[in-house]
Amino acid sequence: MQEHTVSEAEQAGAPAQTERLYYTDSHLRVFDAQVLSCEPFAPKDGYDTSITHRVVLNATAFFPEGGGQYGDVGTLGGVRVLDTREKDGVIYHYTDGALTPGDTVRGELDWDERFSRMQQHSGEHIVSGLVHQLKGYDNVGFHLGPNVTTLDFNGPLTPQELEELELRANRAVTENIAFIVTFPTKEEEAALNYRSKIDIAGQVRLVTVPGIDCCACCAPHVYRSGEVGLIRFADAVPWKGGVRLTILCGFRALADYREKSSAVKQISALLSAPQAEVAAAVERVKDQSEKRREALIGWQKKLVTDLPQTLSGVQLLFEEELDKNVAREYVNAAVARGAALAGVFTGTDETGYSYVLGSAAEDLRQVAAQMKTALNAKGGGKSEMIQGQVEASKERLKSFFLRAR
Repeated sequence: MQEHTVSEAEQAGAPAQTERLYYTDSHLRVFDAQVLSCEPFAPKDGYDTSITHRVVLNATAFFPEGGGQYGDVGTLGGVRVLDTREKDGVIYHYTDGALTPGDTVRGELDWDERFSRMQQHSGEHIVSGLVHQLKGYDNVGFHLGPNVTTLDFNGPLTPQELEELELRANRAVTENIAFIVTFPTKEEEAALNYRSKIDIAGQVRLVTVPGIDCCACCAPHVYRSGEVGLIRFADAVPWKGGVRLTILCGFRALADYREKSSAVKQISALLSAPQAEVAAAVERVKDQSEKRREALIGWQKKLVTDLPQTLSGVQLLFEEELDKNVAREYVNAAVARGAALAGVFTGTDETGYSYVLGSAAEDLRQVAAQMKTALNAKGGGKSEMIQGQVEASKERLKSFFLRAR
């Protein structure tokens, strides 16, 4: 725990300059500080609706939103801190209750959430540094979300390159490399080569992973790379000529492994196949399903071939399941053989019906309008064919179409 006393300048009413305790100790979980101000706050878009006040302290271990990372949460003097943000150099703690200016209060981070974010952000530095080393690409976008972390690079990566990068990133984890934080002078900064997504006018804070990366960053990080844990590449998709990489680090990677392992176990049991062979088993089930579907469609097409050569009046077909192409074929064949109007309704009274209607005798666009009014149907099309959905019983549909037209 760390305590910070109020300076004379702060006591004299000078602009609040909150000491950033996370700069000197990223693992500080509990601290004492003095409340400089507390004012009511009405939540706006993007803020938790439970927020009632915003509080300024003379020192804080809460990291404010920035650099692609959300602000810390936790408790402060018995009230919940639901968000932390910085505006015009002032760090605001958004709380669900009021605190008294001048009081010394105890702050406590939601450590599980903070440590998870440090794992993700530190893992991002390792991956981005390696991508920059091996391919020369820049990280042009970073978002640390509540479930996954995305990294945008301005160049493509092949599946083989992604495998190699993932392996190298995890080797860096096992080497337990120390993360080094420095605040170089302008003269020192001019001689350094580091990554940065923005131009920095004031003091630069550099986070260095020796042999891997050096990047300007305001966020708290782990002490050593071993704390990052497993780095897993969950997805990679093309993005603006480059690639958007989704990563999971540490406990998030473990949770993902457990979720997918559980799914594989369930699939293995359902298919009575060893876990290592579930992909092949699913492929067999897929092939069998496709063959059954083809056989079913073949049987359904008999509905078309079995139609009488000469028809008249209204022809309606109701089927619980019917391939949509077969439905259109049926309608076209019925109209060609003389039906004044032909329709196929696929579904049940409980689930509703998808329909296809065809006619050479009347403008079905008018029928669609009548169906919308009388049956609350949706859909449309051309004068000779319409299709859509309707929630009405089979008997009501028959009554509508078989009445005198």
